[in-house]
Amino acid sequence: PAAASLLATAAATSAAWAWAPRPATEGTARIAVVQPGVVEGPRSVDDRFDREERLTRRLAGQDVDLVVWGESSVGHDLAARPDLARRLAALSRLTGADVLVNVDARRSDRPGVYKSSVLIGPDGPTGERYDKMRLVPFGEYIPARSLLGWATSVGRAAGEDRHRGTEQVVMDAGHGLRIGPLVCFETAFPDMSRHLADDGAGVLLGQSSTSTFQGSWAPEQHASLAALRAAETGRPMVHATLTGVSAVYGPDGHRLGPWLGTNADTAHVYDVPLAHGVTPYVRHGDWAVRGALLVLASLGAVEGVRTLRPRRTGPEPLVRSAHTVRGWPARPRR
Repeated sequence: PAAASLLATAAATSAAWAWAPRPATEGTARIAVVQPGVVEGPRSVDDRFDREERLTRRLAGQDVDLVVWGESSVGHDLAARPDLARRLAALSRLTGADVLVNVDARRSDRPGVYKSSVLIGPDGPTGERYDKMRLVPFGEYIPARSLLGWATSVGRAAGEDRHRGTEQVVMDAGHGLRIGPLVCFETAFPDMSRHLADDGAGVLLGQSSTSTFQGSWAPEQHASLAALRAAETGRPMVHATLTGVSAVYGPDGHRLGPWLGTNADTAHVYDVPLAHGVTPYVRHGDWAVRGALLVLASLGAVEGVRTLRPRRTGPEPLVRSAHTVRGWPARPRR
């Protein structure tokens, strides 16, 4: 019964996937990913910005619709550093596209350090901003810092906790392009990409930095999460990092163009197909997963009841004691 139930569930899920409506593609967007590579040293924040600026200048004349920089690509609050805001606005004018950067800095308009996706247009910051909501424990904040603050002395945990954002944002990036930004760790959460797609995002964007994990399997694994988010939502997804791996996936989850590996410092333009429509996941959420768990729990409960149920014991049979016929000697034992 258990095997039959699992087979039935698998068949029903496969049939639902096969017959489910898929978003239709219509048009393309030319999106550029800028990956500066590893930049170290005491001036790494400013040197990285300079390299990102040089790479972005190479995109002039390539008719791009959007330029994306990785996580923590800007290490200063742009309101406090108007010179950097002016340099970014100049890049937007040069390329003819908005530039999505990620600022990791103390904000000048409110207390605390935030990681924020900030959209820059030809006149400077457009006002579109998303503050990262789901922070990495022991990376971007220390849980119960008063008790566990010592963790900063044995790892690369943040010396000061980042502050959380409060809501997701869909940005208007011009050229008819509506984008939904996610920052690093957040691409692991399907509910966040689902929410953005449901709110009208045409392209999902993940800004990341896996520099801590250079030389390991982590950059490739992190980039592959974008394929899942794209297939779930029927929206293309751009995974842009500082140090690789950067990658772009179409609405069906298939990779578009090259991966930018951990040894690359470059800017690459991708022709990204756009899609409209709603996938079953965006419409219904985790129904398939919850249904499968419900089936498994039901099968486990039935089997548990069968195992724990006491066996029935009937009355002992009425059997008369054996005896010999009167007068006949009993058979001697051997």
